[in-house]
Amino acid sequence: MPEVESLRGFLTEKLVGRTITRVDVVAFSALKTYDPPLTALYGLEVDGVARHGKFLDVSAQGVHLVFHLARAGWLRWRTELPTAPPKAGRGPLALRVHTDDGSGFDLTEAGTQRKLAAYVVFDPATIPHVATLGPDPLDDSFDRAALAALLQRAGRSQIKGVLKDQRVLAGIGNAYSDEILHAARLSPFKPASSLTEAELTTLYDAMRSELSGAIRRAEGVAAKDLKGEKKSGLRIHGRKGGICPVCGDTIAEVSFADSSLQYCPTCQTGGKKLADRRMSRLLK
Repeated sequence: MPEVESLRGFLTEKLVGRTITRVDVVAFSALKTYDPPLTALYGLEVDGVARHGKFLDVSAQGVHLVFHLARAGWLRWRTELPTAPPKAGRGPLALRVHTDDGSGFDLTEAGTQRKLAAYVVFDPATIPHVATLGPDPLDDSFDRAALAALLQRAGRSQIKGVLKDQRVLAGIGNAYSDEILHAARLSPFKPASSLTEAELTTLYDAMRSELSGAIRRAEGVAAKDLKGEKKSGLRIHGRKGGICPVCGDTIAEVSFADSSLQYCPTCQTGGKKLADRRMSRLLK
């Protein structure tokens, strides 16, 4: 979410007041809607850029281009775009948006899995994944009591999974849930409803400070450099085998089928190593 929020600010500066002249779809699997058509955006002036969780929403006079970059997607701003339509192929380009001064942006996606999604709608709330988003953890109305209520509803579910679930909280992903739980000194496997009052306060404060801090660090950073800035700012996530900056213990990892989490045994689990879920299945 912090990087998406930074992209929102970046696009607001670059796009608002400019007119969309053309949209090229290169990866047809990326476009999830057909009515209204892409051409409904043509000739419309961009009047705002919003964020819904991890979705970006480019608004142009009542028509919205909404997109989700997924794990391997990214946005690349270009001051001068080629006028010739791009050819469909195996490259990373999924979608290209042109504006009236020749600039615009590309949506790209690395790897073979195609999960980047784009929608053209009159109302973003008609997109199922947007309609079911939970509250934004940085919204002014989201207070400690709101966090307590949703954790109680989650019951015995592991706190790591609850923080990642976009239907519960909008915008926290795998990386920042690791960072938040480390800052709060909580095990990722702790049941959500079992937090003490002190732990709840610590978690709420860590959530706000980690996300706000990441957004501040990304202010003014060019879109092409945001991923590098994110990685440099992470203390725990993606740093298996490294040294915990708080206590000096070795950062550990739990692997799943298609993802992993990192944590500090000393700071978060009383010195205990958590079972690797992928290895546990192999031993059964």
